[in-house]
Amino acid sequence: MKNIKVLGTGCANCQRTAELIEKVAGEQGAAIELEKVEDIGDIMSWGVMSTPGVVVDGQVVHSGGVPDHKTVAGWLS
Repeated sequence: MKNIKVLGTGCANCQRTAELIEKVAGEQGAAIELEKVEDIGDIMSWGVMSTPGVVVDGQVVHSGGVPDHKTVAGWLS
């Protein structure tokens, strides 16, 4: 099971990113634990200055803008 955190203050792009991750995980049958991190201090502790940020299994893999479907699929494979 992959642990995924979406870092962002709840903006529309952050919500779309979380929804996309859930959608792709469902398509792939991937087991994930998805957490939304909205506290600005927690977000900055990851070194993310541009949201949404995505952390997969403790590693920042994305920041700024909504990732594309193919990119998310790569994180889950």
